[in-house]
Amino acid sequence: MSLRADISASRIPLRAFVAEGLFWGAFAAYVPSIKSAVGLSDADFGLALLFGALGAVSAMWIAPLADRRFGPWAMSVGAVLMAAAFLLPGLMTSWLCLSLALFLAMSTSGMLDVIMNARLSGIEVASGRSLMNLNHAIFSFAYAGSAMLGGVLREFGISAFTYFAGLGLVTIWLAAGLRHEAAQSQASDGQTTVPSLPKVMIALAGLVTLIGFMVEQATEGWSALHLERAMNAGAAEGAMGPAILGLTMGIGRLSGQFIVRVMSEGAVLRIAALLAACGAVLAAWAPTQVLVYAGFAILGAGVSVTAPTTFAWIGKTVAPQQRTVAISRVVVIGYTGFFMGPPLMGFLAQGFGLPVAFTVLGGLLSLIALVLVPILRHLARRQARGAQDAAAV
Repeated sequence: MSLRADISASRIPLRAFVAEGLFWGAFAAYVPSIKSAVGLSDADFGLALLFGALGAVSAMWIAPLADRRFGPWAMSVGAVLMAAAFLLPGLMTSWLCLSLALFLAMSTSGMLDVIMNARLSGIEVASGRSLMNLNHAIFSFAYAGSAMLGGVLREFGISAFTYFAGLGLVTIWLAAGLRHEAAQSQASDGQTTVPSLPKVMIALAGLVTLIGFMVEQATEGWSALHLERAMNAGAAEGAMGPAILGLTMGIGRLSGQFIVRVMSEGAVLRIAALLAACGAVLAAWAPTQVLVYAGFAILGAGVSVTAPTTFAWIGKTVAPQQRTVAISRVVVIGYTGFFMGPPLMGFLAQGFGLPVAFTVLGGLLSLIALVLVPILRHLARRQARGAQDAAAV
């Protein structure tokens, strides 16, 4: 009953999460085809993704302006623009054209991402319900289904353009139901700076989120290639890599909101990061295809809760009047990693091979558990003591 109520409360932005998941799942499945059609090396493809990532990060800065400009139709406009932009990568035949196409695709996706999360956050505040894990889980399930279907279609010779065009029609239908009036009450808009905001803690929490998003997006973009190279997997078998990742991330995110009720956020983050690190290393060096799949499943389950748990931890630690500013800064840092992952993998794969690249991801995840979380825990306790002393005075 509670889950049904959560779905009902977030039913409008949830459609945008579905649209995002569909396109990124399709892109992950068609990465080998798109890369092969242009004839790029790993490094060149990574550089094209980096160029696209610059577009995504830039779009984040103008997303609030677009949100205000289009008002209740902001998510609808963003979804339609994203659907149009994703038609381009499958048509490109040169590095420059592909880079420009990825710039447009990632820019429109990044803009919609910021707007839909902002609208969902407003609904959370208004309804008093926790909805972020649910909607991010829906994104992961849509991503997994789209990746699996994309792998099957590639196996039958269906082009990327054809699949993206079909998804575009679905997205136009979804966009028709994305009209949403933003909440008008923004009591803290004037508080652009809070003197006592724990800047070091915010930076470290942002780094945790950055690593989580980086690993997630890097695995989405390169898991199919790893399977097809290391295991000689076919198109459908290769697409199972990102599909399994998306599926287990969805399950992990749905489970996360129940797990944090019995464990502290720090403990959840440490266990999840170590679990994901083991999955990354297993996927990198497994001798059989089944074990590679298992590695991606373990990686997805672990990394899925990194960002939502960090947001919750920061939200609970800082003072209520600091919460909006603190979480927004963590999000900005974190989403940078979301678009840094694929190009980083491209450069590492070119120089050392994909197994080494996935091992590096495992090392970064271990850094969360062994270094960042212990420091964050110390800072959180100090922040709590400071708040208690201030209340006593």
